[in-house]
Amino acid sequence: MPIDLGIVKQYGNLELLAKQMVEGFITGLHKSPYHGFSVEFAEHRLYNTGESTRHIDWKVYAKTDRLYTKRYEEETNLRCLILLDNSSSMHYPPKDRGKIRFSIIGAACLAYMLQRQRDAVGIAAFSDAIEWETPVKSTPTHLHHLFVRLQQMFDQPSEKKSTQAAKVIHQIADKIHRRSLIIIFSDMMENTTDQKELFSALQHLKHNHHEVLLFHTIDKQTEEAFQFADRPYVFIDLESGQRIKLQPSEVRSYYRQQISEHFHQLKLKCGQYKIDFIQADISQSINQILLAYLIKRAKMR
Repeated sequence: MPIDLGIVKQYGNLELLAKQMVEGFITGLHKSPYHGFSVEFAEHRLYNTGESTRHIDWKVYAKTDRLYTKRYEEETNLRCLILLDNSSSMHYPPKDRGKIRFSIIGAACLAYMLQRQRDAVGIAAFSDAIEWETPVKSTPTHLHHLFVRLQQMFDQPSEKKSTQAAKVIHQIADKIHRRSLIIIFSDMMENTTDQKELFSALQHLKHNHHEVLLFHTIDKQTEEAFQFADRPYVFIDLESGQRIKLQPSEVRSYYRQQISEHFHQLKLKCGQYKIDFIQADISQSINQILLAYLIKRAKMR
C-alpha cells in the first residue's frame, strides 16, 4: 500500500509513525513467505555441548527445560550509517517533495528497526556536501535524537542545492574506519553526465570492506516512464533552474531510452561491486525498504 505523505500529520510526528509502520510490517511478516526473518534482538541462543556453562541462563532453563546461553551485544551488533540525499532533485515532485519525504520516512523506520535489534545507527544528510551527521549509537536517547533531526528535515522547505554524491561518498568512506552497513537513499542524479566518479565512490566503500545498500529513490511514473498528459509543459531543472518547454509525447521515446540506459549502468556497476541495488518507487509501500534491509541483514549474519 503506497504511503500517504500527509500521514505524518495524522500521527502527530515521525517517531510515532515509524513505530506504527514497523510494527505493522513485522506483524505482516508472520503471514508472509518471509516469516522466517528474525526482526527481534536474539538475547539467547541454544547451548552447544562442550561450551562453557558460565553464560547459561538458568531462569530460562527453569521455564523451558532447555539450555540457552546469553548473547551479548558484541555478538549481534551491527553498525549502520544511513545517508540521505537532500539535494534539490530529491525534492521532486514539488507538490509534496515526495522523494525526500519518502526517504526520510524510510530512514526513520530503518533507524527504529535497527535500534529495536540493538544495532547502532547514525544518519548523515548531504547535497553538494555533508549538511549534518550524527554519531553511530544504539541507545533509545540517541534514537529519539535521530527522529528529531529527521522531523526537522521533513518539515523544512525546499532550497536550491546541487548534488555531489560522489564527493560525499568518498568523504564518508575515508571517515568510517570500522566495517559498517552503509544505506544510501538517493536518486543518484549527479550534475555531470560522467558517471565514472560516482562509480568510483561506490567502489571506495566496498574497498573499505563496508556493506552497501542503495535505495535508488525515484518517482517511477514520471521519472522513468515519463507519463505526463499530452499537453505542453514547462520542465524546470530543480538544481540549475534551467527551463524547457515541450510536449511530452515528442520526447518520451528518446527520454525513456536515455534514462533506461542510465539506470541500467548504475544497476550493473552495483552488481559488479556487490552493492545491493533496490529501485525504491515512492508510489509504493515502505515495506519494500524494510524487507530489502532484512534480506541484507540476514546475509550479514
